[in-house]
Amino acid sequence: MIFFGENISSREQIRTVIAGLEKANKNSTNPIRAPLLLMTDQEGGEVRRLPGEPLLSEKQIGKSADPAAQAAKAGSAAAANLKGVGMNVNLAPVLDVYRVAGDFSDMFGRSYSKDPAVVSSLGAAFIRAQQEGGVAAAAKHFPGLGAAGTSQNTDAGPVVLEVSRDSLRAVDELPYRTAIKAGVDLVMLSWAVYPALDPNRPAGFSSTVVKGELRDRLGFQGVTVTDALEAASLKAFGTTQQRALLAAQAGMDLLLCAARDAQQGQQATDALARAYLDTTLEPLDSQEAAERVVALRFSLGD
Repeated sequence: MIFFGENISSREQIRTVIAGLEKANKNSTNPIRAPLLLMTDQEGGEVRRLPGEPLLSEKQIGKSADPAAQAAKAGSAAAANLKGVGMNVNLAPVLDVYRVAGDFSDMFGRSYSKDPAVVSSLGAAFIRAQQEGGVAAAAKHFPGLGAAGTSQNTDAGPVVLEVSRDSLRAVDELPYRTAIKAGVDLVMLSWAVYPALDPNRPAGFSSTVVKGELRDRLGFQGVTVTDALEAASLKAFGTTQQRALLAAQAGMDLLLCAARDAQQGQQATDALARAYLDTTLEPLDSQEAAERVVALRFSLGD
């Protein structure tokens, strides 16, 4: 379950909603009574669905007098805030390494720095502190949106990032290597196209990126999650059903249906079920994805 600002009128209200969901989840007819994944985007700064911490943006943390301490404080505060209402997954931190002041990642304060070593250390500090507080972290947006210009927003339309493979690996992917060493639970994939890795498909639809770069090259063994499946950048890739299948075939474990329409999630689920039964999806891959998600759910139990 993902929550947005319009779902939350007060802390008490959302706490009550979540308690109701958890009660339903414990029903004896449910075959897997593991904790639900209850998530939101609580990055800090402008991107906060819940009122309260973390108040500082990543940019403000990066420019503070003691960035490492501030990053850890933000992670701990995010965990306490989310746990306080019953949520257990934060789709943060952003690990994009911005290139030019005022570009897409920088203008909203969503990047710690244009120095990949700084992004690496601060992102890892946030991740460790938040996960020690019992809330899973999702590093995003692999392999990195830091090179995106001011108008290059995957929510609004297709984005192609002409970054060399060497630069992607030395700059954009470096924070993920550190995040993985820090034990990050989830990684969110970007919807941009990276011609140096795969000229035809966005990262979240590319097995070259998901399996080749993230899993094989960087050794990530946790849960992968897509960005919003309804993003305008995916217009050329068909319906919800078609997009869901492409994402699963690429190696994505969780598909983020964020259109505020329950039918979107049902369409994605139905497409995956059909593809699993007729073996369009490789059964072993599907089973391994499910096992990773269920393991994460059990790990977040009290």
